[in-house]
Amino acid sequence: MKKGVIAGLGCGALIVIGLIVLVLVGGGFAYNFNNTAVEYEADAKTAWSDVESAYQRRADLIPNLVATVKGYAAHEKETLEGVIKARSEATKTTIDAGDLTPEKMAQFQQAQQGLSGALSRLLVTVERYPDLKADKSFLELQSQLEGTENRINVSRDRFNEKVNIYDKHTTKFPGKLFASWFGFEEMARFKSAPGSENAPKVEF
Repeated sequence: MKKGVIAGLGCGALIVIGLIVLVLVGGGFAYNFNNTAVEYEADAKTAWSDVESAYQRRADLIPNLVATVKGYAAHEKETLEGVIKARSEATKTTIDAGDLTPEKMAQFQQAQQGLSGALSRLLVTVERYPDLKADKSFLELQSQLEGTENRINVSRDRFNEKVNIYDKHTTKFPGKLFASWFGFEEMARFKSAPGSENAPKVEF
């Protein structure tokens, strides 16, 4: 009788120990998962800030570009106003880094593509004005726009890379289970849109 009780107690103790070990291991995994997810999410948010900065740099160049073109082609009113309007739409369409949903990302891309299209039409118009194309201020703006378009492409690629790292960490099993517990959600990426592979041409 006593041996059976002792054996029962020993078995119960092993179960308790096993549960404690399981909780400790699971807790340790959850702790490490959460810290890594927080780090990856922060990296993605920083990369998003770089994307916004690159697009803002382009927006900041446009007023001077419009003013320079206007000095040589004031009668191109419709084209110039189109650029100004598109810039306004693009600059007011922003996304908080903590709320990068596919829907909001699509709105952001649409606004930026609208500006790219308006800018492309303006630069095509410039072809009709040789004096403008030779203007020193315009040449400087041309160079800055080229550099900015490159920055935009690079920053978008880096953002997608950071999001990919974060998403793989939070969607692969068993991390996916912890992601829902800790509130980590999949982040949206930049996606190619028709014609988006053709950046505005700024060389003359």
